[in-house]
Amino acid sequence: MAQSITQYQPKLKSSTHTLSTPTPTTSTPTPFTSVYGPVSSWRFGQSLGIDPIGHHSTCSFRCAYCQLGKIEQVQTTRQVFVSTRHIEQDLQTFAPWDVDVVTLSGSGEPTLALNLGEIITLAKTVTAKPIAVLTNGTLLHDATVRAELAIAHEVAVKLDAIGPVRFQRVNRPAPGMTLEQILQGIQQFRQEYTGRLAIQTMLLSPWSVAEQDTYITFVQHLQPDEIQLNTPTRPKPVQHEMDARGNHAAGDRPYTVHHLKPLSESVLQPMSDRIHRATGIPVRHPKQLLTQ
Repeated sequence: MAQSITQYQPKLKSSTHTLSTPTPTTSTPTPFTSVYGPVSSWRFGQSLGIDPIGHHSTCSFRCAYCQLGKIEQVQTTRQVFVSTRHIEQDLQTFAPWDVDVVTLSGSGEPTLALNLGEIITLAKTVTAKPIAVLTNGTLLHDATVRAELAIAHEVAVKLDAIGPVRFQRVNRPAPGMTLEQILQGIQQFRQEYTGRLAIQTMLLSPWSVAEQDTYITFVQHLQPDEIQLNTPTRPKPVQHEMDARGNHAAGDRPYTVHHLKPLSESVLQPMSDRIHRATGIPVRHPKQLLTQ
């Protein structure tokens, strides 16, 4: 199966985007808080965010569409960025946590946080709410990371490409990181995880039939509980902006942003239907929900 996953190397077109530059103003940088929101999410409802990464955006990817803006630190080594005690204190200010879910995401890749397991356990104990983690899957080859994620009620794993060319173009990974390693890690995690697993796929341009077929083969073997097809609906700041962790629309922002062109319903719906017919796995996408 590994060879069939990486054999397709499509030529990609650059995503259409426009640039909005605000009128210069004097502004104070947004102070860091490890808990933020609630955020309205088409995937999770009302979500309270926990940021285990901190003031400087840190990730193992530099995704072309990243809503945080510029990733300031690219790394694959784990460390403690924000203390568990700091997060506990910030959580208390949001009591009684009237949300649908508490989500670990924030300013980069949450599995880079060495205290990830502590944070998930804390959030479950303090809030008594379902805990979700959004991850790019780059550290799922690590048994410790898989064990820590297993504490969460739901894990959504990013899979934006099924071939190496699109992977490099869209996700722009840390040096030495391969798609094959990530796919193997996702498979290992699925074999061990008893919670709800979602695969989230960001579509910047239409996929070829060959790419869709390879994707379908992979998810058929994986059997996630849900597939979430996404397309850019939020502007991308040019630089890292802390308030980009939450909801922000395409209107005026106090900083320069790129507006990426989302795929149309006429592209998303047929791909959703094709995957669902072939696999029986529920497939959702934002356009579908916005028109209901």
